[in-house]
Amino acid sequence: MAKKTTTACPCGRGLPYAECCEPIHRGGKPATAEALMRSRFSAFARDDDAYVLRSWHPKTRPERIEPDRHLRWTGLEIIETERGGMFDTEGVVEFRAHYTDRGKPGDMVERSRFVRHDGQWVYWGPILTNGSLANV
Repeated sequence: MAKKTTTACPCGRGLPYAECCEPIHRGGKPATAEALMRSRFSAFARDDDAYVLRSWHPKTRPERIEPDRHLRWTGLEIIETERGGMFDTEGVVEFRAHYTDRGKPGDMVERSRFVRHDGQWVYWGPILTNGSLANV
């Protein structure tokens, strides 16, 4: 029997990874757009590129991603959510992601669109500062 890890989940909810994002990474369905956003951040932080790609809408998903291995994702703050609940078909999550790049700290802010595809939440892409959607 596999030992459960008590390591804190990178998504910032304060739960162990095994009780938070790991079940989603192993095939569970996030109930909300925010839960999907958190699971994607955790996947980036854990270098789980396969999950990042699986959780991306097929219409906007790149063929592959080439992460910068010098970049380490260190924290996530959810700024705002719009819709994206259990009974919605679309949602928006604005977040601030903290990182270190070659030891230098930084952060990025993004407003992301999430949609339901085949009954589950997927990442569509960022909403640009002029309000339009990227990858359309």
